[in-house]
Amino acid sequence: MLQKTSEMKVMRDVIHGYIHVDLQVIWDLISAKEFQRLRRVHQLGGVFQVYHNAEHTRFSHSLGVYEIVRRMVYEIEGLDQQLSEREKACVMMAGLLHDIGHLPFSHAFETICDIPHEEFSKQIILGDSEVHCILCKYDATLAQEVADIISYQHPNELLNQIVSGQLDADRMDYLLRDAYFSGTSYGNFDLERILRTIRVKDNQLVVKESGIHSVEDYIMARYHMYWQVYYHPVARSYEIILRKIFKRMKEVYATKKEMFHNLEMFVPFLTGTPTISDHFILDEPAAYYGFTLLCNKEDEILQDLCRRLLNRNLFEYKSVHSQEDVDEIRNAVAKAGFDVRYYVKEDKTMQSPYLPYKAGDGHNVYVLSDTMDVSELSKKSVIVNSVVHGDIKEDKKVFYVKGEEESCWK
Repeated sequence: MLQKTSEMKVMRDVIHGYIHVDLQVIWDLISAKEFQRLRRVHQLGGVFQVYHNAEHTRFSHSLGVYEIVRRMVYEIEGLDQQLSEREKACVMMAGLLHDIGHLPFSHAFETICDIPHEEFSKQIILGDSEVHCILCKYDATLAQEVADIISYQHPNELLNQIVSGQLDADRMDYLLRDAYFSGTSYGNFDLERILRTIRVKDNQLVVKESGIHSVEDYIMARYHMYWQVYYHPVARSYEIILRKIFKRMKEVYATKKEMFHNLEMFVPFLTGTPTISDHFILDEPAAYYGFTLLCNKEDEILQDLCRRLLNRNLFEYKSVHSQEDVDEIRNAVAKAGFDVRYYVKEDKTMQSPYLPYKAGDGHNVYVLSDTMDVSELSKKSVIVNSVVHGDIKEDKKVFYVKGEEESCWK
């Protein structure tokens, strides 16, 4: 049995009212330097360039995921009885730590360093870190169990589903939290109703048939949040410039390493060999400081791209329907004196709010009928069935510097 705190600890939260902590290991993990680092990593990458209040952090989101997991394991009929106290503690820790490996600027940075945040999370939990030391202080096998849940490899499928699935604590928190801080209503759904209608059947989380409408709202909330918030073209423009900065840094570093003597926070990610210590150092304040220094380096493309990022002088964008449209933009940018490798980017996004996986996959949403039969959600919901069998929405745009701008290095 893991040690309890002397009293229930609470933290106020705009989404959940309070975050409740009564396990000492959870309280200690929140104080670990790797978890505190999440205060310095925004949740939504470039979205704050559109919705200016969307500056909440991975720290608050991770606490929110933990709180939903805590409620699930103690309030959902079946989970409370089926899970041991140790399993409940492990999955709560996994909810808390699931994003601990996140790099700056949300998922945009993963395309830069080619290392998913889940891999960094696993390294932090299992490696030389304060988080690992805290877990081992309470139990030598705790770190591996928590890492297995985050990587969807725990032998108890229920624990994996709670943290990572179609109807998981992670998605439920970020939709509500991101909608709140972006000042939109797209991500709102009835969390209380969903939690009241989730059950356990054959070691699988399912939803009572009476809860289908709330799940439909949740799925459509995901759809609208992606297209109205996460995929907003201004946010994409910001993240494209971010990627171009690192593309240029890698190119310059290959021949001018001396230019990076005071930019050590970036070097491990340019060489592809970042350690846990490197990961800890590169938070968003460090990255912005580096971009500020690059504005005064001798490489004119890096100067220009960093100034654009810092001053919100972002790329224009245009929907394109043919290669001729793309070529026309590329020619105009080149004629204006800009290097098209860094000042033109074709970008296609596509998203379906719900796609059923193969039968028996824990990522599906299953519905429990009054006769205790279980069916995959799209078999029971007309709305979800239409989503599954309809066309997957996609949006193809070209992002580019205005052709009439004067090239800064002409």
